[in-house]
Order: sequence, then C-alpha cells, then structure tokens
Amino acid sequence: MEKEPEKIDFDAKHWHALYVRSRSERKVLTQLEEMGVEAYLPLITRIKQWSDRRKKIEEPLFKSYVFVHSSLRQYYDILNVYGVVRFVTFEHKAVIVPDNQIVAIKKYIDDPLEDEQARNNNNDLKVGQRVRITNGPLQGLMGRLVCVNNKRRLVVYIESVGQVVPVSIARAKVEPVEEPQTDKPINY
Repeated sequence: MEKEPEKIDFDAKHWHALYVRSRSERKVLTQLEEMGVEAYLPLITRIKQWSDRRKKIEEPLFKSYVFVHSSLRQYYDILNVYGVVRFVTFEHKAVIVPDNQIVAIKKYIDDPLEDEQARNNNNDLKVGQRVRITNGPLQGLMGRLVCVNNKRRLVVYIESVGQVVPVSIARAKVEPVEEPQTDKPINY
C-alpha cells in the first residue's frame, strides 16, 4: 500500500526566524515591510556609556535575528533581501516559531515596570540564590540570581533547553525559592 505524499500548503503563514548580517536588522526589517512581508524586530532600550556621555539607545533583543510571518511561497523572495543570510533551520526546513512565543516576546518588550511593583522590593534576595518568576510572560520559570543591576532590576539566568539565558527582570516579579541542602558547589 503506497503512502500518499504529504500535501504542503504554500500559502499558510507561520512565524520564522531569519539570521541576518550583523547590525543590519533594521535595514532588513524596512526592506521586508516594503515588500509587504509582516516582520518583527524586538527592540529594547539600553543606556550606553561612552567616555564623555551616556545615551539611551534602542537595540535588538536578539542580535542578528528578525522574525517574519510568511508563507513558503515567499521563502526565496525573503532570502533575496539584502542582509538576510538564511532562515533558521532544522533538518533543512525553516523552523516555525510558535505564535505564543512571539506573543511572549512582545509582552516582555512592552511590559513597563510599574512603580507599585518596584516599591515592593525583595530585599532578602542574594546573588546565587534560586528564584522563581512570579509575573509576566516568563511566569513559573526558575533560575539563579546572578546580579542586582539597581534597586528595581535583577539579572536571572534561566536554564532552559540545555542553554543558560540571562534575563533582566523587575525585582518585584521574582520570589526566592528554598533549595534542598547539598554539599555540591553551585556553578553558574
């Protein structure tokens, strides 16, 4: 009995990640939008320090990556955009980024730090301590506190899928987690 070949819907749109040339994320985004392709570049505001000044700048959350909501029919047109290196692939197929992950990234970018939450400081947090994220798109994830940036922000390493990801998060959005006593040293 022969198995029928899988039918591919060339017009179904999915989110994909594009790997682009270094520092060309905005140019690629503009070109994709001019082509009519829905594209997303998550930007965060950071304060950069130079020897003579400090300045707020917007930079990509994921350097050298742009997300596109596209169909297979647009695949080669997108690859021909100047600055696009390749689609992020697995087994020679463009990886589909689930919609809920794009929504979570957008929530993370758009989530302003509320003053009331900031006033509720967890002063008992110590560097190296395990913490749980209590609010926001990363709610429920556990990690280890790496540093305290200021009175309102923390950097937490989240271990997920075999990789450690640093996350800057509001102090009010984490709580300490008790660890079982062990004799093993903590490595971060």
